[in-house]
Amino acid sequence: MKQPFKHAAGRSDKPANPPGDKLTGQFLVAMPQMPDERFARTVIYICAHSGEGAMGLVVNRLFQGVAFPDLLAQLHVEVEKPRGSLRVHYGGPVETGRGFVLHSADYLREGSMAVTQEVVLTATVDILRAVAEGAGPQKGFLALGYAGWGPGQLDQEMQANGWLNVPADAALLFDPDLDHKWERSLARLGIDLSMLSADIGHA
Repeated sequence: MKQPFKHAAGRSDKPANPPGDKLTGQFLVAMPQMPDERFARTVIYICAHSGEGAMGLVVNRLFQGVAFPDLLAQLHVEVEKPRGSLRVHYGGPVETGRGFVLHSADYLREGSMAVTQEVVLTATVDILRAVAEGAGPQKGFLALGYAGWGPGQLDQEMQANGWLNVPADAALLFDPDLDHKWERSLARLGIDLSMLSADIGHA
């Protein structure tokens, strides 16, 4: 596995999305007829969406076979008395050797990027050390890999009814109950799964 986290670069307190990029900070929910099995029943939190493409993290799957102490050891992060930990999630099929942490806005450091006022994205080693030392954000979501789309690709997939966009909720994003996150995301739109069909487009 590649070294998953970077050293701190710059910090941006400004949201990553210009006003026109409506999907940034929203959930992308896979429709029942999703043809790509890798994304069946997934919920993706969109971290960035622009004319150049889109990037997001799957938020309802665990990364099998990797635990938080494994990442610390790989990155040579030594903490004498660990006081915190995070579950390792599967963020998507692209660059599964890269790591990302979505977290509450109470933790802002170099390399942190505000996605919304409530949610921040950090991909540096420092945040893992802070979590292990009990000095990290109040809420955090750790993922390896991400989902990515080229220019116009996500829009085309949504027009083909592969995805439904749903207003994101920080409480649901950080909820550890992964098994029901897909259904609960759809319920935010008042959608009854038994009535969901291929004719439904995006919100």
